[in-house]
Amino acid sequence: MKGRIILYSITGCPFCIRAKNKLRGLNLEYVEINLDVHTDRRSEMKQRTERKTVPQIFFNAKHIGGFAEFDSLSASELDELIKHVNENEAPDDAPHLPRELKNQEEGFGHSEFTCEQDEYAEMLKQLKDSGIIKTNGSFLWSYKDTFKGKELVDWLTSAKQVGDRNRAVEMGKIFLEKHFLHSAKKDSENFKDDDTLYRLLQDDESNALNADVSSDCEPRQAAEVGESLRKFILELYSKYLSEDGKGVDYKAMKSSPEFQAYVKHTGELKRVKLENMPRAEKLSFFINVYNALVIHANVVNGPPVSLWQRYKFFNVVSYIIGGHMYSLHDIESGILRANRKAVASFFRPFSKTDPRLAFALPEPEPMIHFALVCGAKSCPPIKTYTAQGIEEELRLAGEAFLEGEDGCEVIVAKNEVRLSMIFKWYKEDFGNDKFEIVQWVHDHIGECQKKKDLGELLVSKNFKLTHMSYNWSLNSK
Repeated sequence: MKGRIILYSITGCPFCIRAKNKLRGLNLEYVEINLDVHTDRRSEMKQRTERKTVPQIFFNAKHIGGFAEFDSLSASELDELIKHVNENEAPDDAPHLPRELKNQEEGFGHSEFTCEQDEYAEMLKQLKDSGIIKTNGSFLWSYKDTFKGKELVDWLTSAKQVGDRNRAVEMGKIFLEKHFLHSAKKDSENFKDDDTLYRLLQDDESNALNADVSSDCEPRQAAEVGESLRKFILELYSKYLSEDGKGVDYKAMKSSPEFQAYVKHTGELKRVKLENMPRAEKLSFFINVYNALVIHANVVNGPPVSLWQRYKFFNVVSYIIGGHMYSLHDIESGILRANRKAVASFFRPFSKTDPRLAFALPEPEPMIHFALVCGAKSCPPIKTYTAQGIEEELRLAGEAFLEGEDGCEVIVAKNEVRLSMIFKWYKEDFGNDKFEIVQWVHDHIGECQKKKDLGELLVSKNFKLTHMSYNWSLNSK
């Protein structure tokens, strides 16, 4: 082949995977430019194609389009294109090869990570063997695996010889700030040299999936941990996605070294620093954590198969993050939807006194509904998100979902708009009535015939809004 075939893609894009499979089936060599890896090529792709979605396919300088356009080529059209790249070198105006062709098929090489060791983590291990941790209370109440604030101060001044009690109290505050311990009665955010009871975070009775995973790392800002997490997930996706890009081989993933490394990494979430996070960092961090938690739960516990199991799945499956436990509903409705009621819930996730409320977005972000995955085939395709590009990435996720068959369908002959159940369950995030909801969809869908049809129906004000049934079957291979 004198010329070249270029395919722009991102990790986890189902139509990218279909396009690559078709090219391989035709025995055609191609060069993939993965925009998750070669982030500097994103703007170039948009300039060349005037499109924001992937895949985008080029035969030399000729832009074919996405998978739909490629798949619809007739046999004669395809033969002509193949003949063209076989006989002609790529001209100067064709997409160029990446300067460095980075590993895109065999993972991203982030299963190992290093961190700065926390000196307090070693001291914590010694505290476990100190003998001060016991059951405290009376015949009316008791608290297992606890110790009094003054007992910790006594231990620090005597066994660790840290100096006077003031210095020991300051160290107790650091233990608390680093989320190594917390008030056993959850009635104090401060460390006190008195009878206040404290418990080590690792001794809490918790069903969080990272409860038994410890981390000796110095606590990092959420943006840093989120970026590490994003790279782990990219590696898992690149190896265990099915051929259509929507399925996950959970069985193979469970025994993989990449997944074991990821589980180890979740321990760092327990003491991550969430304070003072800008909106973009908060969005990308919690979206990535939510999606990773869904996969983690499906690997370890198996998928929910009934209505009751699904209710428990979203309300019980959780991680400890920054010293507090967050379920999937806590992340979605508490943090990303600005503490709005979850589906089938009577109360908001966080009360006015809940410390987690401080980390909730001030206003709900509707676009997160196209970024969060739930393990079902009707969910948006799996993606990961960055703080630097979160606005564009959410916009692209929304366009891809709305343009797909699971997001929106317009039946012109019946004056009917059919939307995903997402728009029924979370109606208040999109509008007060059917006109506002359909207008929202029209404003956020990409340029296509569907957008034109929606515009005409909105002008006529004569249409029916219905919702598609939701496919809850597991997205496993």
